[in-house]
Amino acid sequence: MDNTSDIYKTTQLPDLIGHVSMQEAVGLLTEQFPGQVTFSTSFSMEDQVITHAILSAGLAVSVFTLDTGRLFAETYSVWSATNEKYGARIKAYYPDRSLLEVYLDQKGPNAFYESVANLKACCHIRKVEPLKRALEGQAVWITGLRAEHSPDRQDHQVVEWDDNNKIIKYNPLLHWKTAAVREYVDSHEVPYNPLHDKGFVSIGCAPCTRAIRAGEDFRAGRWWWEDNSKKECGLHVS
Repeated sequence: MDNTSDIYKTTQLPDLIGHVSMQEAVGLLTEQFPGQVTFSTSFSMEDQVITHAILSAGLAVSVFTLDTGRLFAETYSVWSATNEKYGARIKAYYPDRSLLEVYLDQKGPNAFYESVANLKACCHIRKVEPLKRALEGQAVWITGLRAEHSPDRQDHQVVEWDDNNKIIKYNPLLHWKTAAVREYVDSHEVPYNPLHDKGFVSIGCAPCTRAIRAGEDFRAGRWWWEDNSKKECGLHVS
């Protein structure tokens, strides 16, 4: 919708949605933007919380994932288990083949270890460009962002305007703590990635993710060879 930004500014969405439950908020969004509310899942534990809230209530939200081609086997297993539990078909978006082939031919399969520029280029091809396609024609993008995961993510709002993607962004779990996420998953018997039980907090592509050690921060397991200022892939720009 060309006027999504105007609607966001004039309808007091942040105030309205900030005082209701997640399912009620999503319901309000689907009423305001019928057929134009979508949720992106990486099958992380927080994303599984949102998936359960949406699919168990039959809310009119499309659900998609970005299959980078380098995900953990465990991620595909929880994807399959989620489809089975909720009778769902979570749509996948893949990297543009021509862009990926050029990158691999010119730089090699593990070039992201060599420089920040190569890392950003890989993330752009495998994540950012497919996300742009997934969000086409949508008015609201629901995400599993949590402020606890990264200092950069503490600047986000529960409801915000994403000028990079020209879309309203709803981050219902932004201020949830890890214990609350885990309690929700356990109490609702939600499928989750078993890597979470092995020290993996934030789970992305297999070559770029490791378990964290005692005393390390949440983001230490992602792109661990880079410093903290370079640990955003470009999907979530403040």
